[in-house]
Amino acid sequence: MSYLRMVFGAFFLLAVIGTVDSVPPGPSPVLAAAEKAAVADLLDINTATADQLKALPGIGDAYSEKIIKGRPYQRKDELVLKKIIPRATYEGIKYKIVAKQK
Repeated sequence: MSYLRMVFGAFFLLAVIGTVDSVPPGPSPVLAAAEKAAVADLLDINTATADQLKALPGIGDAYSEKIIKGRPYQRKDELVLKKIIPRATYEGIKYKIVAKQK
């Protein structure tokens, strides 16, 4: 029995080592695709229409108009720094927006 355990252990070890060597280094393709999809879902406050901005929680006609008039933005937190929207509203949308540069 001991001999069988050693043989089985050796085969198991070879299988694990072979599997580890066959995995390419770096981020997984699935993770990279998920990250790209997440970035694509972000709303660019420099190019979004008024209707797109109004779809964000806490953003209505007045705030969407102020956001558009305050363009361009270098960073998304300028919405608070320039007193375009209140901090509480920004906290509700900050993970849904981006300020892309051209």
